[in-house]
Amino acid sequence: MLKRETERRANEPYFIYAGIRVRQLRRSLRFYRALGLRTVHRGRMHHKGVYVWLRDPRTKYILELNYYPPSSQFHEPYARGSELDHLGFTVRDVDPILARLRKIGVRRPVADFREGNVRLTFVKDPDGIWVEFLSWTERGRKLRKGAPVINWIRPTAAEK
Repeated sequence: MLKRETERRANEPYFIYAGIRVRQLRRSLRFYRALGLRTVHRGRMHHKGVYVWLRDPRTKYILELNYYPPSSQFHEPYARGSELDHLGFTVRDVDPILARLRKIGVRRPVADFREGNVRLTFVKDPDGIWVEFLSWTERGRKLRKGAPVINWIRPTAAEK
C-alpha cells in the first residue's frame, strides 16, 4: 500500500457515539441504566452544559446524554424532533476531514473550540444534524503520542 493511502486511512474518522439532548438528566440516567447501560465518563462543558457517556457492556457502544441549562448557548426550548443532539466521531487531525467536506459543499464548522487538550469541531450534515469530530490539540497530540481520542473511552473497573 502506498504511504499516502496508509496516512489517509490512519486519519479516517471513527464513529464512536450518538449524543441526545435530555430535559432532566437524573430521569434519563435512571431510564438508560435500567436498560443496562453504565456510566463511563461525565463532565461539564465550558458553556455550563453537562454530559454523561453511558456504555452498553455487551456492544461497547456509547450513548452521550447532554443537558443544556437555560444559561447555555446551546439550550433551546424542548421541541419534538430535537432530541438527537449530534453524532460523534474521533479523528487524529480534523483539518483534512474539513477540507474533504468543503469539496462536497460544507462551508465551515458551526462550532470549533477546545476543552483542555481536545479540539471539538462540529459541522452540519445535509439534514441539519450536527456531526462532531474529536481530535487532539497540538499539545494533546504530543502528550498522547498521536493516539486517537477514541482512547478516552476506556472501560470502567466494573466493566473489566
